[in-house]
Amino acid sequence: MSKLTWDIIGERYYETGVDRGVLFVMGASGYNSGVAWNGLVGVNEQPSGAEPSPQYADNIKYLNLLSTEEFKATIEAFTYPEEFEVCDGSAALSAGVLIGQQTRKIFGLAYRTKIGNDLEGDSLGYKIHLIYNATAAPSDKSYQTINDSPEAITFSWELSTTPVEVTGYKPTASLTIDSTKVSPSNLAALEAVIYGGDATDPTLPSPDEVAAIFETVYLVPEAPSFNSATGVITIPEQEGVVYTVGGVEVNAGAQDPLTPDTPTIVSATADTGSVLDPLATASWTFEYTVSG
Repeated sequence: MSKLTWDIIGERYYETGVDRGVLFVMGASGYNSGVAWNGLVGVNEQPSGAEPSPQYADNIKYLNLLSTEEFKATIEAFTYPEEFEVCDGSAALSAGVLIGQQTRKIFGLAYRTKIGNDLEGDSLGYKIHLIYNATAAPSDKSYQTINDSPEAITFSWELSTTPVEVTGYKPTASLTIDSTKVSPSNLAALEAVIYGGDATDPTLPSPDEVAAIFETVYLVPEAPSFNSATGVITIPEQEGVVYTVGGVEVNAGAQDPLTPDTPTIVSATADTGSVLDPLATASWTFEYTVSG
């Protein structure tokens, strides 16, 4: 047993800020590719429900039944993506001409908040928040004259949600990932999905897909060795990893000497059923130089 202590140095945590907003509008076959939401001022999460309903029997309070919990939120922003217009009940008659009071589309949202403490400040870590099946209610827009104390207009929307299925749990409309408690490699893989990559569009993963990402065990490819005196590359033998030399798949072991003064790239890729660590080095360049 140990005595409790409070406010230990390094354990004075707090959360702050909001950034990296991503909007995912629902399409005919799921969420469309995400678009950046610039100008987020705040996201106020407002869970509701879980209200007790006392039940009595045998002249005593027998139990409490809780009502279904719902997830609501309010978004405040200086601006919004053009793609959000259909979620705000607008439709385009023609380019630049919008009408209101139209059917509002469902959307998903991702955003990030920062985690800090007394030692690291705001750079300790962050949380990624995912919201599913949201609908925006009509909101006020207040336009005022410019005066000697000008302020930018902020827009605000109240969101209601419909939960999505989660294997082994009750349906949910929100999900949070804490960067300080997960593997950096798994987190990088998730961010590549949400924010997109060089060859992939940003997408909103389902809770089950998020769970699968964090259950994945990633391989770190071993680096080949190189004898600069002979120009021979030796490929390591590693299960689940395939190596290519100059674009040609090779077996493990010593390779033929390189052509002098010709840079050669060795790459590692995942074999079937394996996944490489997205943060690991998977490409190396070697060059055999013959001295004169």
